Amino acid sequence: MTRFNQLFPVWALCLSCIAFVASDFLSSFEEAIVPLLAAVMFMMGLTLTQKDFRRISKEPKAVFIGVLLQFLLMPVLALTLAGMLQLSNQLTAGMVLVGSCAGGTASNVMTYLAKGDVALSISMTMASTLIGVFATPFLCAFYLSETVSVDTRGMLLSIMQMVFLPVFAGVIVNHLLHTQVVKFERFFPSLSILLILCIIAIVVALNSERLVDIGLLTLVAVILHNSLGLASGFFVSRLFGFNLKQSHTIAIEVGMQNSGLGVALALQYFSSTAALPGALFSVWHNVSGSMLASAWGNKRDSIEYLIKDQEHIKSEKIR
Repeated sequence: MTRFNQLFPVWALCLSCIAFVASDFLSSFEEAIVPLLAAVMFMMGLTLTQKDFRRISKEPKAVFIGVLLQFLLMPVLALTLAGMLQLSNQLTAGMVLVGSCAGGTASNVMTYLAKGDVALSISMTMASTLIGVFATPFLCAFYLSETVSVDTRGMLLSIMQMVFLPVFAGVIVNHLLHTQVVKFERFFPSLSILLILCIIAIVVALNSERLVDIGLLTLVAVILHNSLGLASGFFVSRLFGFNLKQSHTIAIEVGMQNSGLGVALALQYFSSTAALPGALFSVWHNVSGSMLASAWGNKRDSIEYLIKDQEHIKSEKIR
């Protein structure tokens, strides 16, 4: 992970400040958000191979539990927190939209830094991305139909265009030109982060007039949403008998969302206000993910950690 990637939260904060000041200029790039996200998903596809698809069958239980938590727990948490904090209908829509999205692509990097199960992380991200094409619009319709109008069919088609087709195109290009793609693969994470930073800046610019009034409360909701997702992913996976390496991976996958997709869909089907939770989530889940990855990555070097993990596995076998 390069220094540029590690400083993502810092770049996001700096760009947000610039966007707040230069809002008139940056808000004119609203239509660029969809192609920017499509480019990120295309690069994700470029990193996938046939082996990644076959891995899902090797750990079906872990993938199933993780994806189930992703799409059942996260939208419920979002709706509950929005109600408790009395967020507006548009902010609630944005929260639920982020909660209904698939896992974030940065989760694979965080899992690697946490010394988790990277293969499982890739399998879960891929599975949730494909399932999310259909799950995201229907979950939004289910949870939001009483507060805002949800164009389920339109949202489904948009996700196909922004997620499925770019990922599929990336997989095909990687298959046909794998030797050439590998040469540039190391640049994809940094380029993806740069594109996500552009999306965040545009969303901040679009919300510059309302940011002072709604920004802090929305940030609290986002932090709680992400934290509860991470904690739930970890403890539920432990209850199902997964070892610490797998549980850390599932926690990161559940807690980190494809918030860029949430932003794009919010702008297209709701409002710029609804896009704010996604923009804040993009920043915060990388902060929390980095902190957890650092803590868990260092902890995995300790003998005590390994002993406790083995004791847990033995106790689960006895049960």
